[in-house]
Amino acid sequence: MAVRINNISLDINEDIDLLKKKVAKKLRIEEKNIKKFKILKESIDARKKNNIKFIYNIEVSTENEEKLVKRANDKDIKIEKEQLVEELMHGSKKLESRPIIVGMGPAGMFSALRLAEKGYKPIVVERGGAVEERTKAVEGFWKTGKLNLESNVQFGEGGAGTFSDGKLTTRIKDIRCDYVLQEFVKAGAPEEITYIGKPHIGTDILKSVVKNIREKIIELGGEVRFNSKLEDIKIKDNKIFSIIVNGEEISCGVLILALGHSARDTYEMLYKRGVFMSPKPFSIGVRIEHSQRIIDENQYGKYAGHPRLRAADYRLSYTSEKNNRAVYSFCMCPGGDVVAAASEEGRLVTNGMSYYARDKENANSAIVVTVGENDFIGNTPLKGMEFQRHYESLAFSLGGNYIAPVQLVGDFLKDKPSVSLGSIKPTYKPGYAFRELKDCLPEGVISTLKEGLVQFDRKIPGFASDDVVMTGIETRTSAPVKIERNEKFQSISTGGLYPAGEGAGFAGGIISAAVDGLKISESIIKEYLPL
Repeated sequence: MAVRINNISLDINEDIDLLKKKVAKKLRIEEKNIKKFKILKESIDARKKNNIKFIYNIEVSTENEEKLVKRANDKDIKIEKEQLVEELMHGSKKLESRPIIVGMGPAGMFSALRLAEKGYKPIVVERGGAVEERTKAVEGFWKTGKLNLESNVQFGEGGAGTFSDGKLTTRIKDIRCDYVLQEFVKAGAPEEITYIGKPHIGTDILKSVVKNIREKIIELGGEVRFNSKLEDIKIKDNKIFSIIVNGEEISCGVLILALGHSARDTYEMLYKRGVFMSPKPFSIGVRIEHSQRIIDENQYGKYAGHPRLRAADYRLSYTSEKNNRAVYSFCMCPGGDVVAAASEEGRLVTNGMSYYARDKENANSAIVVTVGENDFIGNTPLKGMEFQRHYESLAFSLGGNYIAPVQLVGDFLKDKPSVSLGSIKPTYKPGYAFRELKDCLPEGVISTLKEGLVQFDRKIPGFASDDVVMTGIETRTSAPVKIERNEKFQSISTGGLYPAGEGAGFAGGIISAAVDGLKISESIIKEYLPL
């Protein structure tokens, strides 16, 4: 039991060391009587640009806590009872073989970690390379345009999030989120991710974090096999029987599929094998780049560049009055780069990436529009995936060799090609060419993007300025399919098969994917004995 004090504020120029003094004053006790002091949350209140404040929620331990809370009679002070983590009891079934996890992204990584902690000796198979090897392949692609089909921005240790901004925000409320954040901290992430309002790690730090978690899994008895591709599965009596990895058949009764949202060849294989799945809506659009300075000034006014303030972000959304489609910002990366994120030959896709410092000149974000079954052609569950492929192929054909199509916002709104840059230089590598983005996006997406840009400019003046850069295209906002599962997290068609995370349609970011992986591993623990 502890005391929670909400809404403690500091002016932008007040030292954080004053927090304890302010808490003691609010509780009407002396500082020395506070035994434990923990920041639960830090957020920025920038509604008044000339009076920016930091707002804190604090947890303390002291004597006579209930009496103090009653005496304070303040809605911002309350007793916080400890959340109890459910004790995991092993099941009684015997495992005939080690559980296998496909994919070393957040869902697969945390499934493996929890199973390893409990003595199940999981095997992780990852088609891409270890993060050190993967980084070389990715950087080589950005420099030369030579794509490694198995180890790239989408595939490899850490998943797609490793080459992004490393955002740790989530809308889910689950005690497992705290476990995930604490494990990241133990593996080398900054302590602040456990309390700041919009935590992120950054791709530079995330690389070492995922490597350290991998090493912990191995120390606990797990095994991680890189450059190991799931090629096929064998099913007997509607249950998983074995898998084929790099031509080798491996016995398997428990298979966690943490594929990520881009394992298209694996989706095709699963569909052929009768694993039940359904098409899922997602969003497509472009990456937009502004000067980070403009975003900072809009959000922070005269305090833009203040040493206590991080690079500003934004979140924007609008629903079209013409076609009822939503257009919104996605995966906003302050002080970052637009990166090439292809995973198939002849198809071009972009993503955003920031390092921990977020100190580069440009801010970028996806501006995307919702698409669904009515936009897709065909009758299979994979028709959304084929929709992605079609437009990625169009984007590739506009430049060739992963040269991205670029257009300035002013020209895009006027339906004319761009011929020169203004004040903003595109960050995309291996290169870009001036092309019209309408040639690689659906008509309904183009018209909605135009509407959205005009609306967003009203919220952030300058957002749709003539020289703002847009790079095509963004298609991997989420998985195009959902691999349906039951209340025990197993495939509704195939026993022993556990679809997990973002690639299965059950998560939308690093934290939610990791939590989904934990839930699946816990379901397995409750059913089976450890090895």
